[in-house]
Amino acid sequence: MSTILASWLRSRTQPADKPRRPRYRQVIAIDGKTVRGARRADGTQVHLLSALDTSTGIVLAQVTVNAKSNEIPAFTPLLDAIEQVLGSLKDRIFVADALHTQVNHANDIAARGAHLLIPVKGNQPTLFAQLTTLPWAQIPIGHQTRDRRHGRRETRTVKAVTLHTPGGIGFPHAKQAIRITRTRTKLTSGKTSRETAYLTITLPADQAHLVDLQDWIRREWLIENLVHHVRDVTFREDSHQARTGNGPAVMATLRNTAIGFHRASGDTNIARATRRANRRPHDLITAVTSGNPKTQ
Repeated sequence: MSTILASWLRSRTQPADKPRRPRYRQVIAIDGKTVRGARRADGTQVHLLSALDTSTGIVLAQVTVNAKSNEIPAFTPLLDAIEQVLGSLKDRIFVADALHTQVNHANDIAARGAHLLIPVKGNQPTLFAQLTTLPWAQIPIGHQTRDRRHGRRETRTVKAVTLHTPGGIGFPHAKQAIRITRTRTKLTSGKTSRETAYLTITLPADQAHLVDLQDWIRREWLIENLVHHVRDVTFREDSHQARTGNGPAVMATLRNTAIGFHRASGDTNIARATRRANRRPHDLITAVTSGNPKTQ
């Protein structure tokens, strides 16, 4: 069901043959979400793993995580579902949280011709130690941005180094190691905090410019901001108590489809778009049944 609806939504977006800039890469963000109001007969909560096309805001696929497991075994079935929608994963970039910094994931993505940009944390202690002990002080700053929003000033500094020796770190297919330093200063108190993150990417430097790395790294959060947050706040998903069979997953798919439909129609405020659809259901029916992607 989710793959059929995702394919339909993609047909409403920009034509596939639209010219793209030379360095364009489709970035797909993967993240999980627990449907807190839905519990199985044994009391366990339903957890869903989803993939977002960060360029369109469309959820490409979603799978249910086994009640007695976690997101890791669900990764390959999710890739299979995405591949069914897109036809091929070649040259796509996948971003996810550190839970998915797994050797099998890296091998699976590489076998499909895709690439992985992934953070490295304490769940991979050997790899984390290898990255933190690289000679970062000798590596020049590659790219730096400064933002001022939400009552704070933030500086993001990115450094990257090519891993010359194949298998030079304990993670397969990694071509570059990345360090990003975030310095935040609260405008009211002047208090400053600093956070350092380490990542690897399977693209070489000539195919992953530092300005692109800044952009791709931040896209990991889009699935939380554009989808999961909207499902919680606008659709109040955690209050919904669908429990029978695949009910929670089906309802989540329908919410994903509604969000993707509104974004494909040019809406950024999903709550406002939903209210408009409630007031004018015939317009929504016309839009869904029309062959014109821009029909409101």
